[in-house]
Amino acid sequence: MNAHDLGYGKLFSHALMMQDLVAGFIHEEWVAGLDFSTLEKVNPIYVTDDFRKRIDDLVWKIRWQGTDRWIFIYLILEPQSTVDDTMALRNGLYELLLYQDLIQSGKILEGQKFPPVVPIVLYNGSQRWSAAMDLADLIEDSPPGLEAYRPRMRYLLVDEHRYQEGELKPMRNVVAALFRLEKSHRLEDVRQVLEELDAWLKSPDQRALRRAFAKWLSRILLPRLAKKNVPIPEAMPEMDDLEEVRTMLAETAESWTREWKREGRHDGNADMLLKLMRRKFGQTPDWVTEKVQSAELELIEKWSDNFVFANSVDEVFAS
Repeated sequence: MNAHDLGYGKLFSHALMMQDLVAGFIHEEWVAGLDFSTLEKVNPIYVTDDFRKRIDDLVWKIRWQGTDRWIFIYLILEPQSTVDDTMALRNGLYELLLYQDLIQSGKILEGQKFPPVVPIVLYNGSQRWSAAMDLADLIEDSPPGLEAYRPRMRYLLVDEHRYQEGELKPMRNVVAALFRLEKSHRLEDVRQVLEELDAWLKSPDQRALRRAFAKWLSRILLPRLAKKNVPIPEAMPEMDDLEEVRTMLAETAESWTREWKREGRHDGNADMLLKLMRRKFGQTPDWVTEKVQSAELELIEKWSDNFVFANSVDEVFAS
């Protein structure tokens, strides 16, 4: 897995993230019957036919309200930029491997039926998702009589880029906040979402999730924004809490604003001095323009004072 996948894996290892993902983004009848207080992460390890362990995706179990029956939620993290046309096949394989793991670990005894499994694909690639949503849709049409043998295994899709800011902002939902951060292009947008997250995660039992968000921000999101010319240092220190991130961004914004104002004064004073020199001395050589525009603000202000009594370009620059 790359750093982005690992960051998402850490975030969605927290029960509140899973609760807000399911309750906020899965609009189906069965969600109302879940007891979110029973959310429990399980750690199956699958070995596929190419002997790679499937440990990067997440499996949670949750009870139906008022019963001892469990439902399993299989979260498949799919942050790649291109759509996987065989996702329905991959999902079917993972689901069957989960059932096999339940048998081998003794969680399903002989004669017992398997619990329901809901596979959720979380996708944040820029390309719109277009892959088949059911394994049956990957199989060509069958001759009469064979339709009954066509396997059907469907997954749910949560495509981050289908949600607009207007839908996400009113939600008091940590996953919606994550999606908004992913979509941020300005420092102020990030700061606003962080203020909301900081307020939502004040409870001591959410300290680990605060830390996971802080690490994801400092390792992944903020360095990525810095490469897009957002005024954030690319050499980002690793931070352990949202308050650290908020403080750093506030200091960065203040420093950047001071620099922006200073640059504005510099450019304005340089342009004014060059304009006055041209009026007084006529067209100036290129070296004069380069000298003024590359000088520090303090030096430009000194030359502006010299200009008042100068009778030549050389006297403007006299020490």
